[in-house]
Amino acid sequence: MTNQYLIRHFETNSVPGDSFHHADHVRLAFAYLTEYPTLDALQKFTSALKNFAAARNKPQLYHETITCAYFFLIRERMVRDQAFNWEEFARRNPDLLIWKNGILTRYYRESTLKSDLARNIFVLPDRGLELETLAPAIK
Repeated sequence: MTNQYLIRHFETNSVPGDSFHHADHVRLAFAYLTEYPTLDALQKFTSALKNFAAARNKPQLYHETITCAYFFLIRERMVRDQAFNWEEFARRNPDLLIWKNGILTRYYRESTLKSDLARNIFVLPDRGLELETLAPAIK
């Protein structure tokens, strides 16, 4: 399946709601990032996700912080790994494909991700920042 086909299929609401899971979100973000400049890809990706949730009468499923955090982790890994196709990217980054207790637990407190603020706007990571901020002063 090409990136263009996947994007078109998703944007035309041709994906069954109950068969679109976390790994599919990661794959879709990868497709947008491959086809568009980063900020355009983010706008198109978030808009498509919001439309997808709204079309299923579940707009509350969209989560801004989770979406943006994964999106930029995917982008960073694409650049670091120079992974130009999905299969290679997925093989090199299995941690991004795990939903339960996934990578965001390294960056965010559970209470932060469950907050209304994080659901509605992008919130910067808050796990471990206190120690990282103090570390230079301790040395």
